[in-house]
Amino acid sequence: MAVKKAAKGAPKRGATRGPDRLTGRGRLRRSVPVSLGDRSYAVEIGQDWLETIGRRIGDRLGVERVALVTVPTVARRYAPMLTRGLRAKGVRVGRIVVPDGDATKNLQQLGRLYDEFLALGLDRQSAVVTLGGGVVGDLGGFAASTFLRGIDFVQVPTTVLAMVDASIGGKTGVNLRQGKNLVGAFHQPRGVYLDVATLRSLPMRQRAAGAAELVKAAAIWDAELFEWLESRMEDFMALRPDVVIPALERACAIKAEVVERDEREGGLRRLLNFGHTLAHAVEAHAGYRGILHGEAVAIGMVFAAERSEALGFAPVGTAARLAALLERAGLPTRAPNRPRGAYLSAIAVDKKKEDGQIHFVVSNGIGSAGTALMKARDIIPPGWRP
Repeated sequence: MAVKKAAKGAPKRGATRGPDRLTGRGRLRRSVPVSLGDRSYAVEIGQDWLETIGRRIGDRLGVERVALVTVPTVARRYAPMLTRGLRAKGVRVGRIVVPDGDATKNLQQLGRLYDEFLALGLDRQSAVVTLGGGVVGDLGGFAASTFLRGIDFVQVPTTVLAMVDASIGGKTGVNLRQGKNLVGAFHQPRGVYLDVATLRSLPMRQRAAGAAELVKAAAIWDAELFEWLESRMEDFMALRPDVVIPALERACAIKAEVVERDEREGGLRRLLNFGHTLAHAVEAHAGYRGILHGEAVAIGMVFAAERSEALGFAPVGTAARLAALLERAGLPTRAPNRPRGAYLSAIAVDKKKEDGQIHFVVSNGIGSAGTALMKARDIIPPGWRP
């Protein structure tokens, strides 16, 4: 079993470590750069500014036509405001509504998007704007990356999970029957725009699912952020702006730094998959229905932390501390009761494989992580029970 350890994450350039940098200070607009040369962009965070976002996108892209890809609930509540801003800049907007849920990330829906793009008259000078959660961003972004060999797209995430994770870094893709995200491409957005006011319409379960990715960022990279969340999780779940905005800013900065240092997941970026090996197996067995991605990630993180302790990577108590914080957000922390063989079969198609082994992300303690190249049977050992 080969082992690769990663050093503890450094703070974002110009950022201050510790809880003081997360006090909010009354600012309702933040900007986090993602520096990737000529493909650089910013994650812009604000509140109650969807129409302004539309105008900003129009200025940024300078295109005549945009396909706005979204889901039914978001389309009714937020698409009109975003569309007004785009049209104010002379952009012709065609709305495409896809079903919600991870099962939508499939080749059939992808083909439908291509047909809709052609019907709207999109060409290589057009663009795609995704409005919604991670499913919309992954599906719409992958369609943009491959339509006419690639056109521009912009992310406007409306869930916590998409804001802190899925919208940043250019990973796009769809699922196959055999597993998650097995077909995809790296295609960086031209911009990412967050309006935290959109989180108010999320049910508590969706907020919790997003909080899982926020906790993940702290667990692998920033022990002080993790401690800060331990003192403020209830305030985050209640969407207090002085907690939500700085927490999102820090989580986005962590994701941005990792992406800048390893855009195409050659090594360091694998750490962002902490908890995802088992999570993807849980989702696959559920047919991508009935369990949210963040819920599966919460289960997977606790499992990964427990295995890390057993393998000697993490100090005893790491998993218990992680589980306690996730449970305060209302998240599950134990895997569904299925046979070990079923989980082994599911993780056998993990896309992070190399020479028949999996780059399993392990905890080195709260705030630090690494990878261990392991066989599936060592990740889920004989006698393991959910």
